[in-house]
Amino acid sequence: MIKKLLLLSLFLYSFTTTAQEYFPKNDGVKTTNSNYTAFTNAKIFITPTQIIDKGTLLIKEGKVVAAGASVSIPKNAVLIDLSGKSIYPSFIDIFSDFGISKPEALPRSNQPQYDSNRQGFYWNDHIRPEQNAIDFFKYDDKTAHSLRKAGFGVVNTHLQDGIIRGTGALIGLTANTSQASQIIDNRSAQYFSTKKSVQSRQSYPGSLMGTMALLRQVYYDAKWYASGHSKVKDRTLDAYNNNTSLVQIMDAGSKMNVLRFNHIGNETHMNFVFVGGGDEYERINDIKATNAPLIIPLNFPDAFDVEDPFLSHAADISDLRAWNQKPSNPKVLADNNITFAFTLKGINAPKDMMPQLLKAIEYGLDKTKALEALTTHPAQILGKSNLIGALKNGAYANFLITSGDIFDKETILYQNWVQGEKYEITSMSTKDIRGNYKFKLNGNSYDLTITGKVDQLKSKVKSNNTDLGSKITFKDDWLNLTFSSLDSTNQNYVRLVSKVLNTNTLNGKAILPNGSETTFSAKKEPKEEPTTASKKNAKEKDAVKVFPITFPNEAYGFKKLPQQETILFKNATVWTNESEGVLQQTDVLIKDGKIAKIGNNLSANNAKIIDATGKYITSGIIDEHSHIATSSVNEGGQNSSAEVTIEDVIDAEDVDIYRNLAGGVTSIQVLHGSANPIGGRSAIIKLKWGETADQLIYNDSPKFIKFALGENVKQSNWQSFNRFPQTRMGVEQLYIDYFTRAQEYETLKKSGKPYRKDTEMEVLVEILNKECFITCHSYVQSEINMLMKVAEKFNFNINTFTHILEGYKVADKMKAHGVGGSTFSDWWAYKYEVNDAIPYNAAIMHNAGVTVAINSDDAEMSRRLNQEAAKSVKYGNISEEEAWKFVTLNPAKLLHIDHRVGSIKVGKDADIVLWSDHPLSIYAKAEKTIIEGVTYFDIERDVQLRKEMKKEKNELINMMLQAKNKGLKTVPIKKKDNETFHCDSVEEHTH
Repeated sequence: MIKKLLLLSLFLYSFTTTAQEYFPKNDGVKTTNSNYTAFTNAKIFITPTQIIDKGTLLIKEGKVVAAGASVSIPKNAVLIDLSGKSIYPSFIDIFSDFGISKPEALPRSNQPQYDSNRQGFYWNDHIRPEQNAIDFFKYDDKTAHSLRKAGFGVVNTHLQDGIIRGTGALIGLTANTSQASQIIDNRSAQYFSTKKSVQSRQSYPGSLMGTMALLRQVYYDAKWYASGHSKVKDRTLDAYNNNTSLVQIMDAGSKMNVLRFNHIGNETHMNFVFVGGGDEYERINDIKATNAPLIIPLNFPDAFDVEDPFLSHAADISDLRAWNQKPSNPKVLADNNITFAFTLKGINAPKDMMPQLLKAIEYGLDKTKALEALTTHPAQILGKSNLIGALKNGAYANFLITSGDIFDKETILYQNWVQGEKYEITSMSTKDIRGNYKFKLNGNSYDLTITGKVDQLKSKVKSNNTDLGSKITFKDDWLNLTFSSLDSTNQNYVRLVSKVLNTNTLNGKAILPNGSETTFSAKKEPKEEPTTASKKNAKEKDAVKVFPITFPNEAYGFKKLPQQETILFKNATVWTNESEGVLQQTDVLIKDGKIAKIGNNLSANNAKIIDATGKYITSGIIDEHSHIATSSVNEGGQNSSAEVTIEDVIDAEDVDIYRNLAGGVTSIQVLHGSANPIGGRSAIIKLKWGETADQLIYNDSPKFIKFALGENVKQSNWQSFNRFPQTRMGVEQLYIDYFTRAQEYETLKKSGKPYRKDTEMEVLVEILNKECFITCHSYVQSEINMLMKVAEKFNFNINTFTHILEGYKVADKMKAHGVGGSTFSDWWAYKYEVNDAIPYNAAIMHNAGVTVAINSDDAEMSRRLNQEAAKSVKYGNISEEEAWKFVTLNPAKLLHIDHRVGSIKVGKDADIVLWSDHPLSIYAKAEKTIIEGVTYFDIERDVQLRKEMKKEKNELINMMLQAKNKGLKTVPIKKKDNETFHCDSVEEHTH
């Protein structure tokens, strides 16, 4: 009978706690306590900047009624005296997956999936704005408890799956209320990411640049759909359009992606809030210029275990710096007045957040700014400042009660109130006995130090400067302390027992090793208030050394970005690449980023004079075909990816940029790979080491796109039997089909009728209109002929055949068509379709009147293109000057930039190289590589940099050794292998 009554009472309680206020009450007479609760005499942080030293917080029915120094307290209020204690707003995490299970990933398959599996939704499975977190939400009491224990009262959760992930839900971490009360907002924000959905095997997008192109297309499709032109209902686009009014949160994950996706946001009219990667300090001015709020993880890296000198040699200096510099990121953001909130993303457990945050404070983050990042800023970002993040009238009663400064290691968190519900973390009756004590036993003096968390105490006992092993427990006000006796010959212990009545004195019984009992009294020593001078000294002593960043913040970076100079080179041998040919003992003046004068006995005011006697000056080398300086190379998810562009994914921090500068390279075309017949658009860049990606790209850059023929596009060398085309015949038909569709698209566009903007077709129309130029990956003469005929059928020309290792067979046809050839100097037989390649290829095409360039397609070879050009002197008897043009003027012509670069001519960009020897010689070194009057590589600086980096690396390693000796966690060194892209590289862009 008792059991039945208990079950009935539990049922009634469950019903009453989940029922809405307007539901009928059928369970008899019941009254609800709606009294006020007043917390008095506390230090109240209404906001991080509005603080009341001895104030009152008044709450009722889960909301703040008033907070201030003189609050009128109603007669029926419950009074809680918090003298000596502090009240803070509870914390908020706005990037969480609380209460939402991760969807189960589909097993991998060898067969690619090209189409969506979902009927009535968007054509791409990875676009999921129709997902609403609230539909997947299930309150997780265990996780909620750990979050509350860490100080959190509210989380903004979402289903972390897909590129567009749908809406989030703002959840209060209350355990004893209905889900309706827990949900503050069931559509709080819309979430984006760079990762695909695990619930689909759909191949596209297979790259970061594909993701960016897809987001653009979604925007155009949604705009078209909203205009009512679609013949079918699309639940995805409906949801996307409905969600545009929400806060848009993009999980970028790095400073580089913040800058990239900020461009996407500008194009698609999305004001993104970015989840960063903690590396924003490296490009703080550019981050600030986005004007975007940030959500910042606190997952600072652990030190490496560098005790093994052989392993420590493998540690990359950028990783060593990250350990030292990343904890300063919040301070740098705050110093630059950037709005940011903290997130638990990347942290193993909520309890691990505070130590990381204290580390950021140790690195200079202001405590007020730290509190803002946990309270007012996340509320502000979500547009919920009236409800959460502060203890203002009408806001939810979400607050913490602490023993003092919440960012003090010794502070105790007593209670976390969420929506007026009390959750006890540590009993307020718990006595804090931490401190330093002195006591005597049997004529011996002892020092006792008690530290740690108030519920996880640690002890240290010393006597006569000897550490005595000890163990402490403290429960229900009873202290038990065991420590080793001074007699080291025997394993004997002294045991102390004390009933703690006050926190200043420990009085009790001592049991000695021989079993006899006596009394002891240990008195806590008062904390010495440090003087101003001692505070200053302690601060200076404890100040963390943060190494300065460089541009880029890795090996060979600049401490300060180099500036444009006026430079006068004297008495050089100048290879002009113009009709003047090679000039002996000639001066070259560069000014305002241009070649200003060429001649003898030149002078210039305020010019930097460089004696170039016995040295050579040339224009900078230009690589027509490269895959360095990019984070993404192939979008092979579809047979055409004209909509993607390498410009979206330029990696300005690729060390191969510096290495290329050391080889005299100043400009490159970063090409899409050859995974599909119609690849993506390229980026033509200058190797301005230390600058951002945007600053590398040529102004008014000519438009180029990569096409491909042969084994790669018909997928000869891997098991993919789904995607069309599978044969060389199919490749031709694909081109004809796409260009025919492009013609139809343009006709519709010009008709004035409604049309859906298709970013892929837009590019193909530009090709037809001779506004975008094709560089085509090619080998076999039959396919080379085929593509020229396809182009002529649609009334345009192919611009460049790259690789073109059978170009010598069709050089006359290439000349007639007007196409150039960018080839290898002497590569052959590395795959079947290259078997007929010969090293005389470049010379034969050149002699037939084709514009010929020698390219690298390889990060290592690109550093010695001067030597590659020299091979054409040997193979084909090309003159030295013409061979040099193969890597300078001719690629400039193929890229339509020869009006700016490629030769030494007055008025052209000052992109020049000072060589130590004949530029075609294997002994020649690039002593200075200059772009637009800025010296980006200097061989003397390089020598000095190597010494400085060795010293810095050694100092960082010593700091890590010290950290390990202090007991801090260390992790094994992971050798950093930078991925080198080639034409057929396919990135892992899945989950």
